[in-house]
Amino acid sequence: MTPERVARWRDARRILAICLDGMGDLLMTTPAFRALKQSAPGRTLTVLTSKSGAEAARLVPEVDAVIEYAAPWMKAPSDGCPGEDLACIEQLREERFEAAVIFTLHSQSPLPAALACYLAGIPLRIARCRENPYHLLTDWIREDEVGEPQRHDVRRQLDLCARIGATANDEHLSLSVSEDARASAIQQLQTWGLVSGPWCVLHPGASAASRRYPPESFVAAATDLAFNHGWRFLVTGGPGEQELCEEVAGGIGPAAIIAPAGSLESLAALIETAPLLISNNTGPVHIAAAVGTPVVDLYALTNPQHTPWQVPQRTLSHDVPCKYCYRSVCPEVHNACIRLISPRDVVAAALALTTECPPPGRIGEASYA
Repeated sequence: MTPERVARWRDARRILAICLDGMGDLLMTTPAFRALKQSAPGRTLTVLTSKSGAEAARLVPEVDAVIEYAAPWMKAPSDGCPGEDLACIEQLREERFEAAVIFTLHSQSPLPAALACYLAGIPLRIARCRENPYHLLTDWIREDEVGEPQRHDVRRQLDLCARIGATANDEHLSLSVSEDARASAIQQLQTWGLVSGPWCVLHPGASAASRRYPPESFVAAATDLAFNHGWRFLVTGGPGEQELCEEVAGGIGPAAIIAPAGSLESLAALIETAPLLISNNTGPVHIAAAVGTPVVDLYALTNPQHTPWQVPQRTLSHDVPCKYCYRSVCPEVHNACIRLISPRDVVAAALALTTECPPPGRIGEASYA
């Protein structure tokens, strides 16, 4: 890109960032949001995102405004109609954005979003794209990850911003918990008696079946930590995961407490306060990375580019020939890449990580020996 072109991007003050995936993907894009926001004084950043992405985006300090949109070309189900799509385009037109940056995963096309921006009259539009977008993009970055992705998704989005001269002085994930939410979390933890001795947040769910560690294996690992090391567990879940939480907590016994359903901010406050998160590779892992909580990530090898970003962590997998299938349901049925992680390895990872990263200043401060 020529210096003149970069200068035109730098002059843009009203920026639209499009990230239509879920909460975890949005959080992994927050360093790129920071790069866009920092690269020009007085710049405002609006994020167009999904329902789950919007809840997270409202907690990101670099984001000035959020537009929620259920895009019909995305994976999440849409119950909308063409009238809603046209209304979104009209809203984008009324906002008079000067530029749009379209963030996609390596397997996605930016062209539907680019068409929406073109119809909304946004003069600068950049994205990675496999096929020639012609006039839909003013700045076409050829997709350079045609097969397997070559880098972490955080790096992928930062590299896109760098093409227009936008870089960040801090590449950590971004999410801000209010003092009220933090105080409420601490009060809840005191009520549950999680004020002394080792404990952690345990998140057994995940949106994709291929990324779920077996409930009985969660129970085996947690029972070992509880019986042999005195640990306690706060079991958390997302929408529709109450039964799973009850199964896991019931298997662990008195050492486990189920956190009540609440907002994303309340979950983030609990994770921020916890000494450790043990979780499948799903949204709470990226919340932990954003708030600086160490994480044991039970990582199904469906894809390689979503590991915990710049946070103390242990990522556990079982190597399989069929890894990197990018499937939500295991095509081989066996789910071996995550199912065969030994509960003993989970225990060892949790003990090692909390020994390396003791939790000063957190509720539950204690020796994890």
